[in-house]
Amino acid sequence: MTLINPEAVKADAAQWFAQYWDQDMPLGDWWQLLADSGWAFPSWPEGFGGRGLSSAATKAALQARRDAGAFGPPNGVSTFLAAPTIMHYGTEEQQTKYLPRIVNGSDIWCQLFSEPGAGSDMAGLATRASRDGDEWVVNGQKVWNSGAQWAKYGILIARTDPQQPKHRGITYFLIDMEQEGVDVRPLREMTGDAAFNEVFLNDARVSESDRLGDLGDGWRVAMTTLSHERDPDNAGMGETAAFGAIDLTMSVRQYGATASSKNDGFSLALSGGVTKVLDDVTAQFDATKDPQVRQTLARILEMRRTSKWSGMRAAAKIKSGGQPGPEVSTLKLLGSDMGREIRDVGLEAMGAHGMLYGEDAPTDGLFHAYSMFTPAQSIAGGSDEVQKNIVGERVLGLPREPGEKEQRELPWSELPRS
Repeated sequence: MTLINPEAVKADAAQWFAQYWDQDMPLGDWWQLLADSGWAFPSWPEGFGGRGLSSAATKAALQARRDAGAFGPPNGVSTFLAAPTIMHYGTEEQQTKYLPRIVNGSDIWCQLFSEPGAGSDMAGLATRASRDGDEWVVNGQKVWNSGAQWAKYGILIARTDPQQPKHRGITYFLIDMEQEGVDVRPLREMTGDAAFNEVFLNDARVSESDRLGDLGDGWRVAMTTLSHERDPDNAGMGETAAFGAIDLTMSVRQYGATASSKNDGFSLALSGGVTKVLDDVTAQFDATKDPQVRQTLARILEMRRTSKWSGMRAAAKIKSGGQPGPEVSTLKLLGSDMGREIRDVGLEAMGAHGMLYGEDAPTDGLFHAYSMFTPAQSIAGGSDEVQKNIVGERVLGLPREPGEKEQRELPWSELPRS
């Protein structure tokens, strides 16, 4: 029976981790054990790595895992974008096929939404999917695809009817990334990493059974995915490395040491692990003696509290069978702002050391890697400007931009494109 009381949940989880946690266990075995127990993602449904727990009970279970020092479940696009969307729209066959291998870390996923010719106008996408019997043939180009070079599957939106207005005639697919016709090319960022990619689709194929949601309803399905992406309290966002090749045969100890040795600002931003790194910085430079630093840290703390409160409301909505609404755009904006505040106060606390970069810098360069990544937080998942438009139009009820309504009703094939 599912435990309701958070303290009882924490005691139950603590007992389980005390019995089973073993850092010398192969990573794949540990993740499978977590999935089978329901402690991988406690708020998810039973049978898919969870126990159907409330937000408060889930937090108690996560704290029990942290107290035990146990390694967390898989992390990345697979768990915080693909899984919740498949849970909401997937058929029983799709859920049975894909979710267990996401929860135990066997399959890595990527997101194929953005296109170089559409910019922030995601609905203007030009990638085409044409029906060929029981399959769809896909042609086009995607960009800024995190972790695509390691992915086995991708969540893809493509245009299936160019005669419909741009927000209609789009369909959502689950595509095999390892087939011929899918060409992944990594993009080097200013951080020195290559977390992002561009993906070329040349006669790539998707089975009709891997269409997610109704034909032509891909925009609505994609909005569910983006709502989860913009929610900083997404239950699928873990504390382990979000991107990279995974060797499930390595011991948890070996994998954890390998992952933590990478100065990956991307994973640090997604996991929320930058909080501890910032604490290390302020302690090392005794920065809390400065009243301005203390004021900024207090502001960041209040932003975190606001984010958690809003995230709990979004989680309650999902729990009751709904979806995250446009209000999560405020959380996305808050997260971007918080990232900049953390970057600025950390570098300020370091003084001249803030000008260093690499392993010679404080925290072995980890905080600097995060600092270099922070501009991406204002772009990924929809730019700050797009989020403000969403809040203005869909939350506050402000009028749309001039001419937008007319363009939304024109067939996509008649829209002007650069």
